[in-house]
Amino acid sequence: MISKQSSRRLALGASAAVLCLAANAAQAQQSSATMPAMSASAARPEKGGDAFSRSMMNGMQKMQAMKPSGDTDKDFAMMMRMHHQQALDMAQIELSQGKSGEMKAMARKIISAQKREIAEFDSWVKKHP
Repeated sequence: MISKQSSRRLALGASAAVLCLAANAAQAQQSSATMPAMSASAARPEKGGDAFSRSMMNGMQKMQAMKPSGDTDKDFAMMMRMHHQQALDMAQIELSQGKSGEMKAMARKIISAQKREIAEFDSWVKKHP
């Protein structure tokens, strides 16, 4: 059973995923001359780019590569799982490179919560092939 707090997180995460998808759709309609940083030729981050940029680009590429199944529930679970994995990746970067004890504590909380929620999504997907 998903707690009220988890439900809120899911709703916020879903909103973020929808915004990301909308931005990606808008980006696809723009020419690479208009938005060179988001063009297909810029899909790979520049060599030496910071870890967060690489993490974000990697996550966006995976989300864009996902083929929608047409099943809203399954697509939601799959996209949210990727979104949560991206949060895990960013939290790991904070733990390894961050200096603030407060932010490292937040990263540890995020890692714990996101791992639990990823497991919930994985469990649901296994039950609904």
